[in-house]
Amino acid sequence: MQHIPADNRAAFRSASEGETSSGMSFRPSLFRSFFLGGFECSTHRRRDGLRLDLLHDTRHDVLAAQDYRLLAQHGIRAARDGIRWHLVETAPGHYDWSSALPLLRAARETGTQVSWDLCHYGWPDGLDVFSAAFVDRFAAFAGAFTRLHLEETGQAPMLCLVNEISFFAWAGGEAGLMNPCLHERERSEELKRQLVRATLAGTRAVREAAPGTRILAIDPIINIVAREDQDPAEAAARNEGQFDAWDMVAGTSCPELGGAPEMLDIVGVNYYWNNQWLHGGAREALLPGDPRHCPLRDLLAGVYKRYRRPIFMAETSIEGDERAPWLRYIGEEVRAAMRAGVPMEGICLYPVLSHGGWDDGRYCPNGLFELLPEGEVRPAYAPLAAELAEQQRQFDLLFSGS
Repeated sequence: MQHIPADNRAAFRSASEGETSSGMSFRPSLFRSFFLGGFECSTHRRRDGLRLDLLHDTRHDVLAAQDYRLLAQHGIRAARDGIRWHLVETAPGHYDWSSALPLLRAARETGTQVSWDLCHYGWPDGLDVFSAAFVDRFAAFAGAFTRLHLEETGQAPMLCLVNEISFFAWAGGEAGLMNPCLHERERSEELKRQLVRATLAGTRAVREAAPGTRILAIDPIINIVAREDQDPAEAAARNEGQFDAWDMVAGTSCPELGGAPEMLDIVGVNYYWNNQWLHGGAREALLPGDPRHCPLRDLLAGVYKRYRRPIFMAETSIEGDERAPWLRYIGEEVRAAMRAGVPMEGICLYPVLSHGGWDDGRYCPNGLFELLPEGEVRPAYAPLAAELAEQQRQFDLLFSGS
């Protein structure tokens, strides 16, 4: 997460024009609590070859039960978490579940509803992401985890099979930020299609293993605005590209991949302070209050209108002392969207636990809970905890019709 330029930090604090007063009959039912907590679980290899394992680095892998109980203390009974494919599949078709079982059992023991990421940017060493074997092995792994989940909990899981396909394809195929560390627009598109193939194969495998499995399709929502001297067509094309993975899964584009309407189950949207920017050159974020900024409520309405699927905010956060104002802004925009007819199922604080940054290990203070260098204490960031309680109150009023 990048820092907000100092002269723009307060832009979102008073940007909302106020919430509409129309009634709302929809009541969320997908998650055990409207607010979720997401644990950063990236496992990709950086461009310097170092593999990340943020569940290990934050010690969540050994403190999961404690972390889930912390969520419950703040009224959060649902979470996003990860299964580390590269640790599980020790050889093709051979699975060591020792890294996954403590998480599964902690969720069961604490009564926490967890949706599990199965490929959060990383895969086993020696596996070519562009190969047919990648698709086959991922589907087999996904099916095997689903059976394990069913055995351990008696319930079908909720899964994000491949996290952020569109962002993953750009970061790994065009920007070279992570594996496979390429810098080619065409390879980025090829990677996107391959990740969709894996998602579709995985969806079929997990539904065969447990027909009630729910699938989260998660990607960022963005708004790129052309500069005054630019042809707006390229910015418009980039904006349209944010929908590629969802369209491919639903079969409305690239039908040869095997997508179909029933393959798109639940849509998760990720939104951070810098998800809107000016096209080209140094990225300049467009913050609320800028006339070129598109209200978040409108972005949410556009996604729901396009897909008509259950929808939730799968990631949102900011660093430092802007955490509470940012959550207030997000809450206002989500409630406005819901009053306008968007049936939002929840908001995930992601990450809910602060962590070391991807590129350099820089401490990113963006969670509800802070990460201390040693020990098991996870102190809450008090201003965000207080704002979370207020937002929970506001949403309870909304759901009760008050």
